[in-house]
Amino acid sequence: MNVSTSPLPTEAASQAARRSTLVSVVVNIGLSLVQIVVGVFAHSQALIADGLHSLSDLVSDFVVLFANRYSGKAPDADHQYGHQRYENAASFVIGAILLAVGVGMLWSALQKLQTPALIPQVHLVALWVALGALVAKELLFRYMLAVAQRLRSSLLAANAWHARSDAASSLVVAIGIVGNLAGLKLLDPIAALIVGFMVGRMGWAFAWRSLHELMDHAADAGDIERIREIVAATPGVQGVHDLRTRKMGDMILVDVHLEIDGTISVSAGHAIAVAARERVMAALPVLDVMTHVDPAGPATATTPAGPA
Repeated sequence: MNVSTSPLPTEAASQAARRSTLVSVVVNIGLSLVQIVVGVFAHSQALIADGLHSLSDLVSDFVVLFANRYSGKAPDADHQYGHQRYENAASFVIGAILLAVGVGMLWSALQKLQTPALIPQVHLVALWVALGALVAKELLFRYMLAVAQRLRSSLLAANAWHARSDAASSLVVAIGIVGNLAGLKLLDPIAALIVGFMVGRMGWAFAWRSLHELMDHAADAGDIERIREIVAATPGVQGVHDLRTRKMGDMILVDVHLEIDGTISVSAGHAIAVAARERVMAALPVLDVMTHVDPAGPATATTPAGPA
């Protein structure tokens, strides 16, 4: 019945997303350089693996910056529903990067474990770097997640949890280095192995979820139920059926059939449908609501779903 879209994200929100990502870029550049350089000289494979993990964050950050710039573009002739799916595609790329990095770490650590006699003694400086990285990554995670929750951005949330995975991996690395320093040399490559598994598992989760959203995955069950309740509570709506949703980036597209008194005028029925649409869009991150009006009565239960 209608094709207009909800307002685009504000410039302030876009600036906040860009600023949080740039903070992550600066932190990850410093951490990756320090971790890799110190890891090489301190003979710590786990610290090098953690540095590569931080380096992969840089790629993720640039993907987020790209998506943040283009996902807010207005609809055009080729993208009539807007460009929000840039976020889904970017999240998929982040997941694929993490998965590839994790597999590489696993392979490298397994190679080391096959020749335990060649595992060197780690220097103490590696431990201090690992602990410093742990603190920095945890603070970065808390900052980025707060921004993501305020902006309701799944892409920024994915990047924030990526930072949390870094903090967890730095903790594992620190434990591995402590073990190596205590004489258990195998603990350093074992720590690298665990980091690789953590990174790969998180990459798979992000890629799989993003792939589902690119394939028109429905909104969360809670959001669907809330949409149904809001529509049903709209004055003049006597019933709701054939409610369907699909994700578009962080937004939701909704199709719904409304049962309305068949004796009222077309203009009155249209006004009720518009009111239902506006109520849903005011309450949830909904890009658009496509409504189809059916006359209320016994026949509506068997009315087939079709184009509005």
